[in-house]
Amino acid sequence: MTLAMVEAVMLGRRADAEALANARMPERWPNRELVERAFTASLDAIRENPSERLWGNRVMIAATDGARRVVGSIVFHGAPRADGVAEIAYGVEDGSQRLGYATEAVRACVGWALAQDGVRSVQAATFAWHVPSLRVLENAGMVRAGARDHETMGEMILFERRR
Repeated sequence: MTLAMVEAVMLGRRADAEALANARMPERWPNRELVERAFTASLDAIRENPSERLWGNRVMIAATDGARRVVGSIVFHGAPRADGVAEIAYGVEDGSQRLGYATEAVRACVGWALAQDGVRSVQAATFAWHVPSLRVLENAGMVRAGARDHETMGEMILFERRR
């Protein structure tokens, strides 16, 4: 994911985002909800240090019947912390859920991250009630490693995969 792609998505420039991805964007993407969930930093902060803020971020693209379409994204919460922990999050558009895209992408991106110098583990958090997300993380080879509180929505289960 490049700075130009992030700018196009965050500023709602659909045609630019599609051209940069060389793929059709889902009908509901980009939208304010996606931007707020996927990009926890402001656009100015991302512009100041894109290599730190966009470290490891990817767009999920499916190619079916000769057409390329964006089905989701994988984002890290910035470069790994000083303790070697990288945190990952992901999202798949409604019409592409339950087709294995998230599991495949999470597995690939976690493997990529663990192969990077200085990364000792990758973590992800989800709500205990979000069964599809729990399955994605488990199927991607991550194991439960604890819990933490979300500021407004309660307890989240923490998953981890180590080197």
